[in-house]
Amino acid sequence: MTQRGKPGARSRLIGSNRKARHDYQILETFEAGLVLTGAEVKSVRAGRVNLKDGYARVEDGEVYLYHMHIAPYDKATHQPQDPDRRRKLLLRASEIRKLIGKVTERGLTLVPLDVHFSGPWAKVTVAVARGKKTIDKRRDIAERDAAREIARARRRHEVDG
Repeated sequence: MTQRGKPGARSRLIGSNRKARHDYQILETFEAGLVLTGAEVKSVRAGRVNLKDGYARVEDGEVYLYHMHIAPYDKATHQPQDPDRRRKLLLRASEIRKLIGKVTERGLTLVPLDVHFSGPWAKVTVAVARGKKTIDKRRDIAERDAAREIARARRRHEVDG
């Protein structure tokens, strides 16, 4: 995982895309800055973010995030922008080149995993991911259930033994 920022800077999770980890196999993650307006920053700080339908795309050497819903800030004095507008992501040129190489592979896409504040900066964690098929999802559920059963049996054995 690519991590930047000042060492010891506090990171505060605002919202996460839990469905992405269920629907996609995460191959690699990147932390990107998020270009927002002032009212959007206040709305994000209030936790009014929805990443469920969001995705990212590389266009003209820049990365943009689509369909990340940021609810309009109630106390904003100017006309609110479209809550689902595309937003620019800030990444290093080397990371963008790496993303271009990955996304051109068949079946790979960019999905946002979470939005957080790293110090004063709004950041989004974007993942290069491959969509899971139904059988993969079932296998993951079966593995999770088996691990849970094993943990229960160990706890029972420790208590009884």
